[in-house]
Amino acid sequence: MLKNVSNTKTLISEIIKAIEKVKGVNISLLDFCSLENTICNYFIICDGGSNTHVNAIVNSIKKSVSKSLQEKPYQTEGAEIGKWVLMDYIDVVVHVFQKKIREHYSIENLWGDAKTTQIA
Repeated sequence: MLKNVSNTKTLISEIIKAIEKVKGVNISLLDFCSLENTICNYFIICDGGSNTHVNAIVNSIKKSVSKSLQEKPYQTEGAEIGKWVLMDYIDVVVHVFQKKIREHYSIENLWGDAKTTQIA
């Protein structure tokens, strides 16, 4: 588990680089640090074009974070279907969606109080 804010920021940076490496798109960072009673400090949300692409993004994140930070997700859900995969790194939760599934669930709107940053 990550032990400080600096490590969390490094984790976020590593995850974003891993997403970009395999052409994940529409990357958003939701910051919950100023909110009370949240399940984690950050969400990272992105799109993949197909279930194969979603799983490629997930595998890129796992490999990159494991190699550079020696961290593994506490839990990963949804990889067997590849439409919406959730990766739980405790302080940071990653959601990798197919575009239509992301639009349907509209997680950014559910957490409208969070500070949201679009990653170019």
